[in-house]
Amino acid sequence: MSEVESVTREPQFAALVSIDWADKKHVWCLQAVGTEKRESGELEHTPEAVEAWVGQLCQRFGNRPIAVALEQSRGALVFMLSKYEPLHLFPVPSTMAAAMRKALYPSGAKDDPRDADLLLDLLLQHRDKLRHLSPDTEATRRVQNLVEERRKLVDEKTAQTNRLTSHLKIYFPQMLQWFEDLGTELVGALLERWPTLEELQKVPPAKLRGFFRKQHCRDQELVERRILAIGQAIPAIRDRAVIEAKSTVVKVIVQLIRSLREGIANLDERIEEAAATHPDFFIFESLPGAGAVLAPRLLAAFGSQRERFGNAGEVQTYSGIAPVMEQSGKMKWVHFRWACPKFLRQSFHEWAGHSIGQSVWARNYYHQQRCKGRRHQATVRSLAFKWLRILFRCWKDRVAYDESKYLTVLAKRGSPFAVVVAAGKTL
Repeated sequence: MSEVESVTREPQFAALVSIDWADKKHVWCLQAVGTEKRESGELEHTPEAVEAWVGQLCQRFGNRPIAVALEQSRGALVFMLSKYEPLHLFPVPSTMAAAMRKALYPSGAKDDPRDADLLLDLLLQHRDKLRHLSPDTEATRRVQNLVEERRKLVDEKTAQTNRLTSHLKIYFPQMLQWFEDLGTELVGALLERWPTLEELQKVPPAKLRGFFRKQHCRDQELVERRILAIGQAIPAIRDRAVIEAKSTVVKVIVQLIRSLREGIANLDERIEEAAATHPDFFIFESLPGAGAVLAPRLLAAFGSQRERFGNAGEVQTYSGIAPVMEQSGKMKWVHFRWACPKFLRQSFHEWAGHSIGQSVWARNYYHQQRCKGRRHQATVRSLAFKWLRILFRCWKDRVAYDESKYLTVLAKRGSPFAVVVAAGKTL
């Protein structure tokens, strides 16, 4: 998304919409251009509900531009709506909305206009005073949509794997001991053919060896241990009514997991293609530990419009990586930032964790903080905070990350990390 300072560049909007985003219910207010009539409604607090609502808007107004006002503090909503081409977002500072309400309706009576109406008034009358976020490029939005859909499939696969685990614990718990990951193709193929211990124990060892070989299990010692364990296993329960019901459902679940696994692989191919053709991908591809999955997600998080973020602090706050500091009297405390785009925070957090094994300075920083007694997750968030400063500079200047150059900069600044790295040690 890009900031547009001049109203003359504003498109001809088909409608103006405001959203009052709350914790439980979300109220929207809409006014089509050329009419005085206002419509309103409520949204559920789910991404699916928002997507369906946006789809209806786009269809109704023929994918023509739509202006949307929402509170600036709702970063998760801003990120969620930014991937739709017709939507032009106008984040409203919470102080501006509060000041307008106080000036126009000082009584605070229950029959005063709702916040959604006030936001729409601001959009109609003072749009030139608001920051305008126009849609990002098609190439960027393609990557954004693909990586988000992939995340949904991964989450669904995780949910189905957990469901499979809970069923197997009841009637076939040995599977959890024999296989570390129940979502693999190997486990799925085995359970589809022999969903119960009784059926599996009837299979001759030679046939089992052939099955494992066909599933690319090359560790012969592991295969023999599994075959021996299968022969010695004792059923957890003998209630045939329970076993029949659970094993039937298990066969369905493994088929679902297989479909999800294939869908994820298909999306991976599309993401690789979309990212490879993006002009900014070389920046994120150069990051230690990013890899084929996280590099496109980082690209989607930043986008390609440099005017969107003025400094690294804005990215750190918007993504939820920066902590929140609160103060009451003489007491100050820092806590986790909850109100943020969860997918963005997760992307930066996961990448920081992967970078520990690939970046010398990141590894040293991690060990230094852990030696001070900080917990793993807090240390990774702190590392992500530092990484975002570096990544922001690379993104802003359109340059790839170079670890040797960064270590040189650290050495000039007298950083202890540079000294340790030069000595080939770890803090």
